[in-house]
Amino acid sequence: MAAVSAKTPTISLPLDPQNPQFSKLHSSKSLNFSHIFQKSHLFSLKKPHQNSILSSSSTSTPTTDPNSHIIQLCFHSQLEQAIVFLKSIKELHGTIEEDTFVSLARLCEFKRASNEACEVFSCILNCMTQLSLRLGNALLSMFVRLGNLGDAWYVFGKMEERDVFSWNVLIGGYAKNGYFDEALDLYQRMLWVGIRPDVYTFPCVLRTCGGLPDWRMGREIHAHVIRFSYDSEIDVVNALITMYVKCGDVCSARVLFDGMSKRDRISWNAMISGYFENGEFLEGLVLFSSMREFGFFPDLMTMTSVISACEALGDERLGRALHGYVSRMDFYSDVSAHNSLIQLYSAIGSWEEAEKIFDRIQCKDVVSWTAMISGYESNGFPEKAVKTYKMMEQEGVMPDEITIASVLSACTSLGLLEMGVKLQHLAERRGLIAYVIVSNTLIDLYSKCNCIDKALEIFHRIPDKNVISWTSIILGLRINNRSLEALNFFREMKRHQDPNSVTLMSVLSACSRIGALMCGKEIHAYVLRNGMEFHGFLPNALLDFYVRCGRIAPALNLFNMQKEDVTAWNILLTGYAQRGQGALAIELFDGMITSRVKPDEITFISLLRACSRSGLVTEGLDYLNSMESRYCIVPNLKHYACVVDLLGRAGLVGDAYDFILSLPVKPDSAIWGALLNACRIHRQVELGELAARHILETDERGVGYYVLLCNFYSDNGRWDEVVRLRKIMIEKGLTIDPGCSWIEVKGNVHAFLSGDKLHPQSKEINAVLEGFYEKMKAAHPSKSERYTVNEVNDSKAEIFCGHSERLAIAFGLINTAPGTPIWVTKNLYMCKSCHDTIKFISEVVRREIAVRDTEQFHHFKDGRCTCGDENYLGET
Repeated sequence: MAAVSAKTPTISLPLDPQNPQFSKLHSSKSLNFSHIFQKSHLFSLKKPHQNSILSSSSTSTPTTDPNSHIIQLCFHSQLEQAIVFLKSIKELHGTIEEDTFVSLARLCEFKRASNEACEVFSCILNCMTQLSLRLGNALLSMFVRLGNLGDAWYVFGKMEERDVFSWNVLIGGYAKNGYFDEALDLYQRMLWVGIRPDVYTFPCVLRTCGGLPDWRMGREIHAHVIRFSYDSEIDVVNALITMYVKCGDVCSARVLFDGMSKRDRISWNAMISGYFENGEFLEGLVLFSSMREFGFFPDLMTMTSVISACEALGDERLGRALHGYVSRMDFYSDVSAHNSLIQLYSAIGSWEEAEKIFDRIQCKDVVSWTAMISGYESNGFPEKAVKTYKMMEQEGVMPDEITIASVLSACTSLGLLEMGVKLQHLAERRGLIAYVIVSNTLIDLYSKCNCIDKALEIFHRIPDKNVISWTSIILGLRINNRSLEALNFFREMKRHQDPNSVTLMSVLSACSRIGALMCGKEIHAYVLRNGMEFHGFLPNALLDFYVRCGRIAPALNLFNMQKEDVTAWNILLTGYAQRGQGALAIELFDGMITSRVKPDEITFISLLRACSRSGLVTEGLDYLNSMESRYCIVPNLKHYACVVDLLGRAGLVGDAYDFILSLPVKPDSAIWGALLNACRIHRQVELGELAARHILETDERGVGYYVLLCNFYSDNGRWDEVVRLRKIMIEKGLTIDPGCSWIEVKGNVHAFLSGDKLHPQSKEINAVLEGFYEKMKAAHPSKSERYTVNEVNDSKAEIFCGHSERLAIAFGLINTAPGTPIWVTKNLYMCKSCHDTIKFISEVVRREIAVRDTEQFHHFKDGRCTCGDENYLGET
């Protein structure tokens, strides 16, 4: 018995006989066994003395033999009448026999009658101080079946004698309710007091080991099975197989399976589903195919398991073959089979076939509706998912947590915030909000509907946050332009949970948004330490991070390790386009073709943008003409917008307009926006107003287009139109984020808002800027009004620029060593005044200054900028 632990379990035993109602005890896992087992003599195996209140005499009428009458009522399942009669006997101080209580307990168990069970138990405690084996076992079985572990444990403590059935019932009760550690402790105590386990003990204990999962304890129990000679019992071996597969040891399970002299269908199901649960789908299917050869026909459980495996494999041909097989079986009419087939066809993209099966189900349950709703949602039909849910409501079927999560995902795709709020209220009323999958989906909904504060509220209410909870809120903060908070949440997450690859990609996106280079490098190091450098899209996320932060050297190192991935080429092409390095982009594209990597639609968008920023009109038009003829890619609206931008920036505004008129598709707001920007740069007022009218007709909610229109009118002195557009934006609830710039100094990211006066170094920062303004006035007296933040700039650029990058640069100059490059990221466009100011600063301090705005990278050095002073706000 050395293998058996004598650890004291943690379950408390109430000892107050006047208060038998302990129904709340089972909700807490901090329970304590210890004082029952403090002395071994408490486990007396003597037969209990006959209780003095029991009577051996019996009569035939209720008046003379009330016990017989109650037993007869129990026999006819008349529980209410039996309880009423019991109360009347109690009031008359009549004698109630043990057999009567046993009958009442068994009927309460059969009817799942919790309230009546408590009344019977209260009556028993008023009559008896100790419980006999027979009555104690009946009460144990009743309370365990009702899920009332507190009273079950109290009964166990009141029993004068316990047999193996007593222990089995209590062990099974704790295991069924998820108290696996307590169940194993009970098993160890059972051995300790000398009770020999039977054939019913081991399946329960082994299921407990699988539920934890605890492979070492499972091996120990396996040794007990052999020691007590139950290794040939089929039910015990089946439980051993299940335990091993739950613990991930499929090999040991298969050895047991192959060594069985006799198997039943449960044996086959346990082994087949075990393979599937551990991701060994082909081995499971091979075993399934050999099942009939041994004379066993699959049942409903077998087929649902195999169909689920087929769903995971995504094998449509096998799925249809299984469908045909199931349709010939007797259990085809069972709703579970139909539900599995719906999930199968939805997973392989055959949602029309799933619809047909769904329509054939006469009595749809919640799983049927949920399978169809989630199938629509996962196949990109959120409208159908919402419509199906509304039909489900009309049918009166109450949703479960999976239903709510699926519909919320559909609402997120459609932007149905109001419906999402109603679903949250429904989840709260039905207690489904406690499921983390519902809370996680709500976080995603509110984040993508620009209600990030509501998402944060949901997040903080989750008691047991999982990795998806953290990832959802981090991504939500990122897409709501609160990247600095996202990084803080990531640091908090690492104290509680390990991030996965999706979390790391979300954090890298936040790092690149605000230029947090050191934080991104830390994530890169974490990826390398944990062997995740080839996990999914994580390599491309790292590449994108370095490109967006302007660090081309480490980006090229990563790129050289994944040259077979077209996405990696596209990311690098986009980086060259942002820097206006068209020649390098063309060279990279030629290398892509030489490497036999097939370009896609995104490749040509990046390539055309690079040509546009570099004035390579001829090359850009050649690429457009070769897309369909040479690369079999049909140009779309995004490609056409790039071409309009290409022609417009080069001053060919008329040609750009003619190109729009010749398009085979209707131009969208992006195409007209590209034309408007060209008209702004080259002062084409009449054509610009035409483009503006088209933009307002096609996109009334795009904030960026309103900003572009305001810039167009302000550059041409049309302040009345600027005021009108601002009024329209206010009426439509369109807001522009306040200007914010970020700079990383010594590993810490500092944020500066427009007009920020709360920073600890604000006096020093303003003093530095004022010094530069004075120098600029002295160097260029005729242009001095451009350099200060005057009233004209306030009206034209403050709204759409904010000048926050000046504060960040001044902070960098104060807190970094002379000659150190300064890298700043901002959330808005850079205005003319800021552009000229930073050019002057770079010349005076002889430092490289890089500013990435929403449009492109600006690299300042010796009074020059790589953008060529093109496409900034304000005067040209």
